[in-house]
Amino acid sequence: MFDFRKDKQISFDPHHMDDHGIDVIHPRRESKRGIWIEGLRLFRDIFLIVVVFILIGVFAVQPVVVEGTSMVPQLQDGERLLVNKLVYYKIDSVSWGHIERGDIVVFWYPKEPDKSYVKRVIGMPGETVEVRDGKVYIDGTELKEDYLDTEHNQALPTWPAKRIEDHYYFVMGDNRDNSSDSRYWGLVPEKYIYGKAFFRYWKPQDMGFLEHGRYENMPEPPLKDLRAEDQ
Repeated sequence: MFDFRKDKQISFDPHHMDDHGIDVIHPRRESKRGIWIEGLRLFRDIFLIVVVFILIGVFAVQPVVVEGTSMVPQLQDGERLLVNKLVYYKIDSVSWGHIERGDIVVFWYPKEPDKSYVKRVIGMPGETVEVRDGKVYIDGTELKEDYLDTEHNQALPTWPAKRIEDHYYFVMGDNRDNSSDSRYWGLVPEKYIYGKAFFRYWKPQDMGFLEHGRYENMPEPPLKDLRAEDQ
């Protein structure tokens, strides 16, 4: 009824085929190896992130500091901005890749190229700009500038008409009573513009994208003629 024979012993044949794939694991050695591999992966990821940020800083985005009050109320002295540098490469197929009226641009001051200025683009290549009693006219049509503050635009000066040459821009500060701009020292060469500001990251309470000028009553600038000359 009961079988009191000894339990059958399971034999392990060291030469059995099923044992050929078994690895002998040394926990301490494997632990060190795992830490080393993870460390290399972490270093690789950090290196790639640094490279990407360097490439972005060199070719796409650059931080700048606002100095002065020529762009109030839009920009205040000491604020930090991010500047899109794609305009330097003239990528017309992308809205960020070319200059438009109303853009806030950063450029080398033509009179002293070692200095940088920040102003708003008012006149485009091929247009004629005139200021009458503080109001700007483009080819005879008044430019509606809703972003201006009357507190900083009380002088209401008059300036003679100025024809904008190809590959040049007419820029002005939003603080018309206290801005050194194209009215005083002339046009900005296209090659001197190295970016347009699009985001304010300091001060924190004013963080956000910058206001772009909108001009519903203005015709499109004569860009086709310029492109034809470039070809």
